[in-house]
Amino acid sequence: MRRLALKLLTLASALTFALAPAAAAYNDGRGFYGGTNDKVVTNAGFIVIGFFALFVLMMSLLQRLQAQGGAQGRPRRAAGPRALARWLVAADAAVGGRAC
Repeated sequence: MRRLALKLLTLASALTFALAPAAAAYNDGRGFYGGTNDKVVTNAGFIVIGFFALFVLMMSLLQRLQAQGGAQGRPRRAAGPRALARWLVAADAAVGGRAC
C-alpha cells in the first residue's frame, strides 16, 4: 500500500511538471478571466478581504450559538395567545398607554 502511494505521488508530480508549461502557454498565459489591470487585481483583493471577514463573523456566530445550546437540544415552544397578550399589554404601557 505504501509503495502504491509513493508511485502515485511520483506519477502525479511528473505529470504536473510535464503539463505545466503547456497550461501556462495556453491563451498567452492570461488565464480564464483574460487580461488584468490594477483595478481588477484591487477588486479581487477586496473580495477576498470581505469573504474572510464574513467567514470569521459567521463561524464566530455559529460557535456562540452552539455554545449556548441553541443549535442542539429541543426547539423552543412558540408563544401562545396569553403570552402574546401579556407582551401587547407591556408594549402598550411602554408607549404611555396610547393604542397604536
